[in-house]
Amino acid sequence: MAAPLRVRYSKIAALVDDLLDRHQITTAPVPVEKIATAEGLLISKKPLDDDVSGFLLRAGSTKVIGVNRNQAPNRQRFTIAHELGHALLHDGDELHVDRGFRINFRDVNSSLASDIEEIESNTFSAWLLMPTRFLVKQIGMAHLDIDDGEEVAKLAKRYGVSAQAMSYRLLNLANRGA
Repeated sequence: MAAPLRVRYSKIAALVDDLLDRHQITTAPVPVEKIATAEGLLISKKPLDDDVSGFLLRAGSTKVIGVNRNQAPNRQRFTIAHELGHALLHDGDELHVDRGFRINFRDVNSSLASDIEEIESNTFSAWLLMPTRFLVKQIGMAHLDIDDGEEVAKLAKRYGVSAQAMSYRLLNLANRGA
């Protein structure tokens, strides 16, 4: 399959909703490791170079998410979700390493939002870890002020993400409605 020409927000939303429903996830924090393993991916946490958060290794029908265990737990959760997004949305890079393995590395360039597949995987991870339906329900009851750093930090802790990730998610939710 060719790389997408634009970000497929509807496909990502449907995929996230399907995963949450199939795995009966109704509250935060979303158990991203449980979902990834139930979807057939192996997770390996090892020390990696400082500038590498993780990678997706595809070897035939086997898919392995490698995670830099030296990074913060919230970063590891986001990396697992990001690589799961690659596994479910994309065919993978053409980089072949030993016997046809294909690897997607998550590194400092992944967050620059210059590549459609990276934007899709980042969107997928944000929407999976901070599902729209959970946030709308919770914020609708609490009338959260997204400029209140303390409140955003509390919400981030509940969802197992960084305050910065939660701030971005809330702003995107307010601006886009997803």
